[in-house]
Amino acid sequence: MEQAKMVAKALLRNSDNPQLAWLLFKRSLATNTKDFFFSHHTFSLIVPILIRAHMFSQLDSLHHHLLLFPTPPHHALYSVVKMLAEAGRLQQAFSQFQSLRSRLSTPPPSIALYNLLIRTSIQENCPNFVSWLYKDIIFSKVKLQSYTFNLLIGALCGAGRLEDACHLFDKMRDKGCQPNEYTFGILARGYCCDGLVDKGLELLDLMGTMGLVPTAVIYNTFIAGLCKEGKDDEAERLVERMKEDGLSPNVVTFNTRISSLCKAGKILEASRIFRDMQTSELELPKPNAVTHNIMLDGFYRERMLAEAEALVVSMKRDSIFSSVKSYNIWLLGLVSNGKLFEAQAVLKEMVDDGVQPNAHSYNILINSLCKSGMLADARRVVSLMITGGVSPDVTTYSALLQGYCRKWKNVEANKILNEMTRAGCVPNAYTYNILLHSLWREGRTEEAERLMQKMNERGDGLDTVSCNIVIDGLCRSGNVDKAVEIVSEMWTHGSAALGNLGNSYIGLVDENRKKCLPDLITYSTIINGLCRDGRLDEAKKKFTEMLGRNLYPDSIVYDIFLFNLCKRGKISSAFQVLKDMERKGCNKTLRTYNCLLFGLGVTNQIYEMFGQLNEMKERGISPNVSTYNIILNSLCDGQRSEEAAFVLDEMLQKGVTPNLNSYKLLIKTFCRTGEFRPAQDVFEIAISVCGHKEVLYTLMFKELLLGGEILEAKQLFEASIERCFDLSSFSYKDLIDKLCINENFDLAHDILKKMVQRGCSFDPAVFMPVIDYLLSKGNKHEANELTERMLAMGSDVEVKNMVHKDEKQLNRGKKHKDIGSDWETILHRDDGSTMALKTLKRVQKGWGHSNLSLSHKNDFLDDLDAPYQMS
Repeated sequence: MEQAKMVAKALLRNSDNPQLAWLLFKRSLATNTKDFFFSHHTFSLIVPILIRAHMFSQLDSLHHHLLLFPTPPHHALYSVVKMLAEAGRLQQAFSQFQSLRSRLSTPPPSIALYNLLIRTSIQENCPNFVSWLYKDIIFSKVKLQSYTFNLLIGALCGAGRLEDACHLFDKMRDKGCQPNEYTFGILARGYCCDGLVDKGLELLDLMGTMGLVPTAVIYNTFIAGLCKEGKDDEAERLVERMKEDGLSPNVVTFNTRISSLCKAGKILEASRIFRDMQTSELELPKPNAVTHNIMLDGFYRERMLAEAEALVVSMKRDSIFSSVKSYNIWLLGLVSNGKLFEAQAVLKEMVDDGVQPNAHSYNILINSLCKSGMLADARRVVSLMITGGVSPDVTTYSALLQGYCRKWKNVEANKILNEMTRAGCVPNAYTYNILLHSLWREGRTEEAERLMQKMNERGDGLDTVSCNIVIDGLCRSGNVDKAVEIVSEMWTHGSAALGNLGNSYIGLVDENRKKCLPDLITYSTIINGLCRDGRLDEAKKKFTEMLGRNLYPDSIVYDIFLFNLCKRGKISSAFQVLKDMERKGCNKTLRTYNCLLFGLGVTNQIYEMFGQLNEMKERGISPNVSTYNIILNSLCDGQRSEEAAFVLDEMLQKGVTPNLNSYKLLIKTFCRTGEFRPAQDVFEIAISVCGHKEVLYTLMFKELLLGGEILEAKQLFEASIERCFDLSSFSYKDLIDKLCINENFDLAHDILKKMVQRGCSFDPAVFMPVIDYLLSKGNKHEANELTERMLAMGSDVEVKNMVHKDEKQLNRGKKHKDIGSDWETILHRDDGSTMALKTLKRVQKGWGHSNLSLSHKNDFLDDLDAPYQMS
């Protein structure tokens, strides 16, 4: 015994040196093989040391060594399994447990160990282990406990196998185990999760026959289920029944109802209950911090910002706004409603109030800033995070990485990845998939393949998301057939199907990675790719295949078919798809209606479009700006300006802000029907909402000019000059010509002077009619000045054109190409009759030399003199 104590002391002294401790234990075990009591004395010390050091191969060695004893110490071996399971090492615990149970001579363990392994397997989401353990319990004839059955029933309900859970519940009574309140509570949650609340309520009667009284937890579970299904009256009746059973609805009951109503979008009903709880006359439970947090989250979800702000003030006043959870709800609510600057202020206020933000607090803001492209601000928040003593985690770095990838900033994205690695933060599958998506989007397929190989080698595995990224990339690059081939192979080989991409994947094998199967997104991607290529029949076959694989379509899949059928004008086929969609229980979404409206617009079925618009409103689906633009586009194509104005008015009344496209459609329609005053009104509204956008000025100018509103077009063009817009997008040459044709030469001259004074770049050809006019009026001095300006500008144009020709980039220099074309026409005109052209020759010869005469020999002079020599 003395020696055993010495070994024990040596193990304790070397607990931080597991390798030495293991050597000491092995030596003591070797010298005392026959006396296990001696080795068992140190056994409880060495096992935790090995587990903490992850020395599992040594534990396996110890396991096999002890099994060689004439009388193996089964109790000690089971204790190793127990310690491994309690340490969260389920795989190792289960491996050793199966090894023990495979020996016929091994006595069964206690039901307590089975319970521990079952509970751990459920927590680790290992249903196969649970099934094996249950069978082993039956085989070993260990007496089951109610607790064991509760664990198993809970696991089945959690896996969505309610029918099997009910079957096991019946077996429980057959085995002599009495169900308790926990059993019924587990089943109640199972029925509610499956949407079978009405059926589940029968459990309340069954409890009565067994002499059990339903608990408040069970009632609260059913009340929440009824509220979730929108059965508010039934929920009220259940509350009354709860009172009849002698149970007073507590704050949890009310929180359950309020939470369910908020999640269902019934915020006004939830708010009414919340107010009732605050009223002392009704003698209801007072709302606690959880109640307030639920309501705050609900207000923000429904974009009721004023109510949310008032609730925050109230919570602060009552000193219940002091937890990090409340602040995180506040932060999330602000950023989800686009209040990023306010959220940054809240984060600072949080620190000032003595509430330490956690990683989630910072990540809420960082993620939203990155999604909004405010990467510099996101980096500043990361700096604050580090200063505050909170280390950036994988979520932080993934958000930054995604932000830079969205902006196509690959160098910065690589820096983030390197920074992440240096910080000891291991990228996960989500992080790698962000990079993978970015590479495929940019067409960098070779780098994408290398990244996938790296993911595979690091053991992160290629999951279904990774495969979907590759499949989407192939479809977008026009390689749909290869994508279809990979999807088919995935059912057999999982991620190894990506080996079809090329030789770099030759080494992929199934056993070393997750089995990833196609999901609904996979088939949606393939179906969309086939439809985009016009291969609708093949897309339908993939749809049928998806159903055969027990993957049930959602509205997105149906919307893909609807959009592509509508785009091709196959409206009757689209409505057949719609009927099938409704038969399958898929509700129409905003996207669905927009697809239908688009299709009806393609076939000019305006009356039917308004019918669909009314239907979607009746179903509680609010049209968005895209919905109204689809309708506006159809009305504008039919020049139905009065109805288009009505739609715009409805948009504004409904709080749907028109976008640039909305205003462009309306301006064009009013102008094409000759209603220029309403068009001007829409233009004024547009610039007040969208700002002074060049595209609005260009459109309005073009329409006024086409409609013969020359003076109004002139005013708008002059305003565009003042705003320094790019004049190449304006048809100013037509404006000058029309003014000159109408003998408004002074106005044309004014425009030219303003363009020259502002230093605008424009086609020098527009000088010609004005120079002609000035010469006809005897204003030789002004004509000469304009001619000199025209020569100077013409020289610049020719130089630019030559540079573009030398660089073979004429197709990229559209502005210079257009200007050069008109200028060269002037230089080679052969009528020789206009005074402007004669002045051009005189100025060129007598008053100076063009820059081109120095840089391009005498080509310019030769071209200029040629017409006159001929005449």
